[in-house]
Amino acid sequence: MDVLSDVLAIMRTGRPRSVRIEWHAPWGQRFPSAPGSAGFQVVLQGSCWLLPPGGAPVALSVGDVLFFPHGHGYALADSPATPVAEPQCDPLAEGGLFESASVGGSGPATILLCGGYQLDPARAHPVLRELPELIHLPAQLGLHSELRAAVDLLGAEIRQPRLGADTIVSSLLDMLLLYILRARFDADNGQCELTGWALALSDPSISAALDAMHRDPAHPWTVAELAGRAGLSRAAFARRFTTLVGQPPLTYLTWWRLATAARLLQESDAPLGEISARVGYGSEFAFANAFKREYGLAPGRYRRNPCSAPSAAALPIRDVVKT
Repeated sequence: MDVLSDVLAIMRTGRPRSVRIEWHAPWGQRFPSAPGSAGFQVVLQGSCWLLPPGGAPVALSVGDVLFFPHGHGYALADSPATPVAEPQCDPLAEGGLFESASVGGSGPATILLCGGYQLDPARAHPVLRELPELIHLPAQLGLHSELRAAVDLLGAEIRQPRLGADTIVSSLLDMLLLYILRARFDADNGQCELTGWALALSDPSISAALDAMHRDPAHPWTVAELAGRAGLSRAAFARRFTTLVGQPPLTYLTWWRLATAARLLQESDAPLGEISARVGYGSEFAFANAFKREYGLAPGRYRRNPCSAPSAAALPIRDVVKT
């Protein structure tokens, strides 16, 4: 798996949820804060306004995509002057994989695709933690064609479910999230100055080293070997990696191994010895000690009750410019 796919696999819990809503004017909807989740809104038909908590209203039109990586609250309405009601539709708190609803008055319709993903804050990867509170991808001709195609397919499946819709919608929701993040991290989009992990993923040398660690975390990587993958001298690689990622190469490798182990403990019945080998530890004892230092619990206890683990296992992040 590549780095971005790995990041989502390690953090996602359960299935994503979505709902296709026909809002009939006048309408206004508040979407409450939902820590531990990431939400999105896509305008499929009509237009509306985003009402952020502390900013000016933003006009939205067909094809616009909103992504809220940290579950911050916001409101949408047919007009900035329309009173905003308390939540009537919260696909993260209720509902299934996909649903349809019609809400509001009797005026012109705006159709939104609304949904979200549950994330595990204990395995928060800095790729997502560095994202701004809101990512707005306006519809622009010729940009993000894959994202637009996924939106069209998803809207059609939810509007008229057919055989296999459960699997198709679940896969399309994952694709939607990846395409949103790809658009954000695309170094050629010219819409924002890349920093931190976004810059690391677009740097061929550092991304090659990250890809190597993610593809084979059990390998006994050294800084010299990773520098060879990056095509840099050992010293130049260590400096560049630490500057962009925020951690030295082997520190990040240890964190990634243990985050991978935490996911395996939750999602599989594999014995501890097998998990320790899969993430690069020569003995179950060494693995257990490293895991407890990072997560505050022994692996067996974490497997039984992961919710009791402190959230300190997330890598620290630097200050970033939010655009």
